[in-house]
This record gives sequence, C-alpha cells and structure tokens, in this order.
Amino acid sequence: MTNKSVAIGIIGAGIMGERLLNAILQQDPALIRACGIWDPSPDAMRRMERTFPDVPRLPDAAAVTAASECVYVASPPASHLGHARAALAAGKNFFGEKPLSVDVTDARAFVAEAGNRGAVNFPFASSFAVAALRDWLGKGEIGTPRRIDIEVGFRIWPRPWQADAVAWLDRPQQGGFTREVVSHFLFLARRLVGPLHGLSGQASFPEAGKSERHIAATLRAGDLPVTLSGAVGAMTKDDHNVWTLEGDRGAVRLCDWSIAERRLPDGSWQPAPDAMPNERARPLALKRQLEGVARLARGEAHHLATLEEALNVQEIVEGILAG
Repeated sequence: MTNKSVAIGIIGAGIMGERLLNAILQQDPALIRACGIWDPSPDAMRRMERTFPDVPRLPDAAAVTAASECVYVASPPASHLGHARAALAAGKNFFGEKPLSVDVTDARAFVAEAGNRGAVNFPFASSFAVAALRDWLGKGEIGTPRRIDIEVGFRIWPRPWQADAVAWLDRPQQGGFTREVVSHFLFLARRLVGPLHGLSGQASFPEAGKSERHIAATLRAGDLPVTLSGAVGAMTKDDHNVWTLEGDRGAVRLCDWSIAERRLPDGSWQPAPDAMPNERARPLALKRQLEGVARLARGEAHHLATLEEALNVQEIVEGILAG
C-alpha cells in the first residue's frame, strides 16, 4: 500500500469517539485524517457540529464506512460487531472500542472470519508506563515472576465523567466496570505474561437492573496465578487501580493507569523517571495508538491489541460476569 494519509471514519460520538477524534485532529494530516463521524443521537451530532465544525457529519454508519479506509467503532458494545462486519464486507479495516462484543460465541465467529483486518483500542499497547514495566522485566529486576494481583475500585459507577452514558454503562447487558475497566488490566496481563485461562470467579449484582458492584476472581496468565478484585463504593477516589507483578526478587506495578513503579530492596516503591499522571499520559498513548491504526490500515505490522487478544480478554470478562 502507499503511504498516503489514512482516512478514519468514526461511528459513535460519545466520550471515546470524541476523544479519538480530537487526537486525530492533533496528528499530522499526512499520516491520518478524520473523514467523517456519525451517531444516531441528534444531540450528539449537534455537539460534534459545535465542537468540530470542520469534520464532516455523515448521515449514517454506511456513509462513514464508505468514506473510510479504517472504521473506528465507538458505539455501545452490543453494536460493535455489526459495524465491524459491515466495514470488513466493504473491504475496510476495523479499529474498535472494547469489549469486542458482549456475546462470546459471536465474537469467536467474528475473529475467525476477520483475519488480521482489525484491532481493538486497549491503550496499554501504547503506554509509556507499560514500556517501563517491560523494560524492568527484561532487565530481570524482579527475578522469576511469581504472580499478578489486580485491584480496582470506584467511588461510584459510572464515574462522574461517564454520566451521559449511564443508560447503557450501568446496565448488566452491556455495561459495568468489569467490561469497561478490568478488561484493560486483563489485557495487560495477557500482553506481558501470556494467554488467560483457568478462570474461577463471580460478580455481585445487588441492585436490580444495574451493573455489577463487586467482583472476585482467580485465573492464570500463561503459567502465573492472577488474583483479581473490584468494587464500587469502597473508596473516596473516583477511580483507583493497581496492577502488580511479583517476582522472587522484587516487584513492579502500575498505579492509577499511568504510574509505573518498582519495589526497592527496602520495601519502598520508586516511580519510573518519566512517570506522569494519566491526564498527561493519555494523549501520548493515543498518538501512538493512531500511528498503529495507520499501519493497520496499510496492511503493515502494528503493536495494537489484536482481535485474538481482545477475544481472550472478553472470554474472561464474560465468564466473571456470568459467575
């Protein structure tokens, strides 16, 4: 393929659609450009007109697909695979939000038919903090890896900045923090250690019609045991998470999305020299994600989360929720 600018069309003008569109507009247009956006909500489209007046607002999803070389799907989860299949049928590539789907059987069928023409937006694939973890592991900082611990917690769910999506984000059919947040840390375990398997877990749904409020699970990433816990209402911070990899000579961890730390011999934790809060780290990771999208659209090797990785994460997530 040529190195001309890659046209990205966006289906879904919610938080993630707007976030990625803004990131595209900050990229070099010789690499990647926004060719249009569509959302079924008239209010969302009016917001796009006010915020991004120069980006074409297209009449439907089919028009986005027709205009694109790669279709970015940021609609609610149950609609992801319908848009993804339409993109592939039109000869386009697909880059989508997680989860891949909420139907594991359908997701398996899609991955089997899609080949290498899609990827999923797990930004840890482009994270500088994750690169620091990988570097420490490569240097043998922790010795032989022994186990992974994942802990997530929220003051309320959805988080305050997600309030506009509460209609689906706090419903058991498509929403919940396990799909939206825990999936990122499961992806991290899979990417750094190995395939996820051997799940034993459960979720608690104490409020009728609402998404889960507690989860607890054990599984394995490759040969390593993984323990996972998550809860809503157990802390004062809106969003807190810690992913820890313990070894026989030390440990490394990722805190609050973007702070990589290693444990020193005295037991204290030392941040990576370039550690930064997520508000600063997120745009840098999105830039690298979009560089990967351009490579995906050109048929080149990329570092993005593959469909197989996303499917493995989804299998574990849906297994926890079903338990």
